[in-house]
Amino acid sequence: MAETELSILTKQCLDHRIPDAATLIREITAWEASRNAEKSTNDRQFTTHQTRTKLKRLYPSVQD
Repeated sequence: MAETELSILTKQCLDHRIPDAATLIREITAWEASRNAEKSTNDRQFTTHQTRTKLKRLYPSVQD
């Protein structure tokens, strides 16, 4: 979920050059307040089991 929020932040807020750290903090704070006010949620499309089945080569099972 954190990766999704960072991706959204990058696309919505950090899509331009930020001149200094103070501006960056101000813009991220405003973006965060907006996301929280909207009560934005993460609508997962797959369960963990479905994801592991679909991507089984990336989730190898441990064999003894």
